This record gives sequence, C-alpha cells and structure tokens, in this order.
Amino acid sequence: MVNTMADMTRTESPGEFEVGTRVDVRSRYVGAWSRGFEIAERLDDGVRVRRMSDGSLLPDVFDLDDIRPEKRKQGMWWY
Repeated sequence: MVNTMADMTRTESPGEFEVGTRVDVRSRYVGAWSRGFEIAERLDDGVRVRRMSDGSLLPDVFDLDDIRPEKRKQGMWWY
C-alpha cells in the first residue's frame, strides 16, 4: 500500500474526525464539497455522516478522502 500525504496527515491527527465533528462531504456526482454534515459513526472502512438540517443519517459509508473539516468563510456577514 502506498502512503499518500493525506494518509500521513490523517495519522498525525487521529482525533480530527471524532463523532460529532462538523464536516463537509464531497459529492460523488460532481466532486463539489457540500456543507452541513457531522460525523455520526466511525467505521474501519470510513465514516457515516448525519445531515444537520434534518438529522438524517446517510446510508453510505464515506472514505476519509471524501470528507474534510467544515470550512467556514471568515469575515462574511452571511456566514
């Protein structure tokens, strides 16, 4: 298995994706990032996420490459 820079970063910060952490999720259809999710469950092969707007648990397991810590724009009144 080849270690990528993302794998090394993940190893250095194992608590980054704890249950309850707010995250963005990469869309599998267009590759854009979507906001408004949180980690619901950690699994051996990825994570399950919950949509914060309605509390729905998404059925898919997301690879750690398809989630990132929530990105918020700073200094904008509408964020």
